[in-house]
Amino acid sequence: MRKALLALVLLATACGSPQLVGEDRPDLPSITGPQLEAQLAESGRPAVVNVWAAWCAPCRSEAPLLASAAAQHGDEVQFIGIDVQDNQADAKDFIERFGLDFDHYFDRDRVVPEYFGGIGTPITFFFDRSGDLVDTHLGVIDDRTLALGIDEITKR
Repeated sequence: MRKALLALVLLATACGSPQLVGEDRPDLPSITGPQLEAQLAESGRPAVVNVWAAWCAPCRSEAPLLASAAAQHGDEVQFIGIDVQDNQADAKDFIERFGLDFDHYFDRDRVVPEYFGGIGTPITFFFDRSGDLVDTHLGVIDDRTLALGIDEITKR
């Protein structure tokens, strides 16, 4: 019985590749407003930049919508998340929990939203392919508003 249990445990651990979870994942890099602005201008792609925090209930409610939109439009639009006023462990858990499979940055002091003129959390910024800010949505974004914003930045 013991040998069978040991064999089962060894088989289970050998079959799966290790996944990085929680604190094992690398920390999110920091970014400033001017750095993000330069990155967006250099990319040549329109972008949806969402400012969120793990403790923010409205951010949690819109996260599945952003994950879905990134999966659907990620080939033509870059999605970027900016975590504010959190710690690294909570930020990484939030990204993992909601399957936010796009680039994220850490901005504990809220310098990015202040640079682009947004207040509160969540905030969604829409940038055209030149890196110019087209629109800012304060608060929870719904599917219609997100779709209209994506449509606007892809047509420019």
